Amino acid sequence: MDDIEADEKRVLELGATVLERTDQLHPEANWRVYADPAGHPFCLCLH
Repeated sequence: MDDIEADEKRVLELGATVLERTDQLHPEANWRVYADPAGHPFCLCLH
């Protein structure tokens, strides 16, 4: 994955919610934390 913005858009369309936008706190951060519709946390990250 190299387009985290597009990936974020897709997971939000699928029902995820944002838990933490680490890039807003730390511009160098390459991950974001979400919860699936059941509340389980997961991350999207660039590698």
